[in-house]
Amino acid sequence: MYAVTKDFLGKPAPPGYVAGLGRGATGFTTRSDIGPAREAAATTTNKDGTSKSEDQSERFKDAENEEGLFSGMPYGADDEEADLVWTQIDAKMAQRRDGKRKDESLVKSDAPAIEEHLRSAKRQLQTLTADEWAAIPDVAQLAETAARAKRRRVAADPRRGNNLGERMVQVPDSALVGVLASGGMDDSISARPVVPEDGAATDLRALGQARDAVLRMKLDAAGQATSLKSTDAAGYLTSLSSESALVGIGDLARARKLLKSVTQASPTHAAGWIAAARLEEAARKPLQARTIIDEACERCPRSEDVWLEAARLHPKGTAARVVLSRAVRALPQAVRVWVAAADAETNDTGRRRVLRRALEHVPTSVALWKAAVGAEPDPADARVLLAHAVETVPHSVDLWLALARLEPYAAAQRVLNRARRAVPTSADVWIAAARLEEQCGSGDVALLLRKAVASLTANGAPPTRESWLTLAQQAANDGLPATCRAIIAASSDAGFDADDSAADRAAAYAADAVRLGPTSHEAARALYSLAVDAAPTNIDLWKGAAALEQTHGSPKDLIDVLERAVQRLPQAETLWLQLAEADPNNVDWGRSVLERAFAANPESEAIVLAAVALEADAGQYARAVALLERAIKSGGSPRVWLKTAVLHRRLGNTNEALDAARRGRERHPDSAYKLWLIESQLLQKTGDIKAARQTLSQALAQSPRSSAELWLAAAALDEQSSATRARAVLERARVHIPRNPLLWLAAIRLESTTGGAGIPAAQALLARALQECPKAGCLWAESVLMAERPRRKAQSVDALKNAGAQDPFVCSVVARLFAAERRPDKARAWFLRATAADPDCGDAWAWWLRFESNVNDDNEEDKKSRIEKLVAACTKAAPRHGQVWPAIAKNPDNYGLSISQILHLVAEALALTRQLS
Repeated sequence: MYAVTKDFLGKPAPPGYVAGLGRGATGFTTRSDIGPAREAAATTTNKDGTSKSEDQSERFKDAENEEGLFSGMPYGADDEEADLVWTQIDAKMAQRRDGKRKDESLVKSDAPAIEEHLRSAKRQLQTLTADEWAAIPDVAQLAETAARAKRRRVAADPRRGNNLGERMVQVPDSALVGVLASGGMDDSISARPVVPEDGAATDLRALGQARDAVLRMKLDAAGQATSLKSTDAAGYLTSLSSESALVGIGDLARARKLLKSVTQASPTHAAGWIAAARLEEAARKPLQARTIIDEACERCPRSEDVWLEAARLHPKGTAARVVLSRAVRALPQAVRVWVAAADAETNDTGRRRVLRRALEHVPTSVALWKAAVGAEPDPADARVLLAHAVETVPHSVDLWLALARLEPYAAAQRVLNRARRAVPTSADVWIAAARLEEQCGSGDVALLLRKAVASLTANGAPPTRESWLTLAQQAANDGLPATCRAIIAASSDAGFDADDSAADRAAAYAADAVRLGPTSHEAARALYSLAVDAAPTNIDLWKGAAALEQTHGSPKDLIDVLERAVQRLPQAETLWLQLAEADPNNVDWGRSVLERAFAANPESEAIVLAAVALEADAGQYARAVALLERAIKSGGSPRVWLKTAVLHRRLGNTNEALDAARRGRERHPDSAYKLWLIESQLLQKTGDIKAARQTLSQALAQSPRSSAELWLAAAALDEQSSATRARAVLERARVHIPRNPLLWLAAIRLESTTGGAGIPAAQALLARALQECPKAGCLWAESVLMAERPRRKAQSVDALKNAGAQDPFVCSVVARLFAAERRPDKARAWFLRATAADPDCGDAWAWWLRFESNVNDDNEEDKKSRIEKLVAACTKAAPRHGQVWPAIAKNPDNYGLSISQILHLVAEALALTRQLS
């Protein structure tokens, strides 16, 4: 290198120079650097007209620009040689990069895509037959085959074990010494607490029991319907006794001082004296309390509360009677004091004497008259006393009604007539008269109550509609149906305006009937009668009235309602069908009803199918087949074809059933998935599994989104020969019908049945299923069953939170958990919750029956009684759905069985499902 003196050394920096700017640094200046009045740097101009300062700053922006800092250095041979070498290196590297890019482009252009590799294989799959598909081995089978071959090779030559992928690790000596010292290995949890090195004992068994207790409390809390209760502040304060409030005062001396100042400041204030006396009572000083209250009686002789408190604080008997005698002398008009004085008497004679003295002082007190009448043991004396009472207090309705109840019929009528004149604004007198007429069986109750409404309206005191309904409900509950109906009929206009339409009135009547139906079906029946009279063409009202009679009435009442309904609505098919089913034991009567229904509705398919069911149940199969053929000629719907195929299958006519199913699906290809299922089931029954599989495949290809039942049937059929095919079918089903919990459940159970490696796959599928269907109760119930024993309670709590405490599957599995823990009462409570939540779920009833049949009960009579009640409740509910129930109920071999028999069959079939181990 040449030693050259830099040209910038010793020279001032150019204006605007920033050190390191050529290397990318950025400088900064402050106000102190610029100064208050710094002159601008003098600039010179180059030959080309540019500023010299600009030229100086531009020189240092590029680090490769040697005209800047190194412009003063001579360019020698070494510099030229170095530049030549670097230029060759750059050219070589560029050539290498270009070669790599060219090779990569050639490889990408020559290598075919994965689709190209698999295209030929996909074309070959089209030529495979169903048998070749069925011959494809399962992955799990291949793995099991390889494992068996490996075990055979190892058994033949144990020395080859390490060559077969096995890894042998020698047990360390410390482990052997530890086993020898302990005397063996124990894999159970000891009852003794584990004491670690720090000395803190940990009882693992106690922790497990505590965890079980917490989960059990969570389940119990989920099983109880919690509701927030509102608290009335006034009522709450009133309900608190003064004694309990004063006991909470810690400083009695301070309280005495405070109350003493109150009584001294206001000596006639009764509340202060009473509080002071109760304070001493709370302090367990009764003598001081009596002294204070006696002083209060002297200071406040006109206060009823003070005298009553004094009577309470003094001992019962003579002392209390003395206090009350002073009280009645001081307050002869105080009704409460007289009643307390009568209650303080020890015999009935003294009580009657005190009450008569009280009536002399306060003859207009209704409370005293009632107490005096109640104290009379002889009804004749009570009648005489009431006769005098109604003369003295004629405005008391209760006294008039009490006198009417003690009088015979004719005298009671006269009493009630006098009561109506004395109290013309009271509806209770008119209701009592109607009750009297119905109980004696004479008089027109309806006419009497119409007069009551007119009289009350004229006197300006008509009761509200809710009041009339309450009176009608009370009459019905007392066994007076005529009075109940008359009240509702007479008050039919109450609460309505003149411009209210008949439809609005009918809706109001129906709403009241629905509300009163569970507690008073007689009142609900009368309200429905008003509703159907107001809107006779409203079919919903007739259905509501029929449902009420079906639940609470007799078959005769139901038939009467339905006969009126079909007369008003002859084209209502559902009403005709209900009427035909009202008396199932009378086949001739049902046939006559259906003939009338068909005459009114000659084109009704529902009536024809009802007639088919009636004839088939009666054993008249020829008539049933003839009716179906007639419906088919009239252009039968898919339902007609389905009933035809089912009837022929029931009769054992397999060929006719297959023909009906095929013809039906050909005529209705878009809505005949049940016909595809029937055809597949018939082919399976004949043993033609291949044809059954082809039928289901054709159905799924034609309408893959029609129903999940087709996919489930295809998967069940394929599972018999190959789990792989069944798995593929269920995967395709979930693509076409997403978010279907039944499809997920079938896939999970398919993986679980394989065992071994299928358990983790089933758990993974369950996790995905719960993400896609987070509210599906059947999936959560399956998760509880698949969980390990320590996790089942926690999993059941999660199931109740997510699926809801009213899901029948979740409630049933919780009941089974309690049954496994031998807690029958809890199990019955949860089974009851499951059946109440969804009575149509037959599986819940069957699980309950299975539990009651297997529970160990010392009293066989109680066990038998519980089972009979359970079967009766299930028969009344008539369930039709579930996971196992439909398959048993629709089995042709079980045709004609009662619900009780099907229930027992389902309970037996549940033994083949997943159990709690």
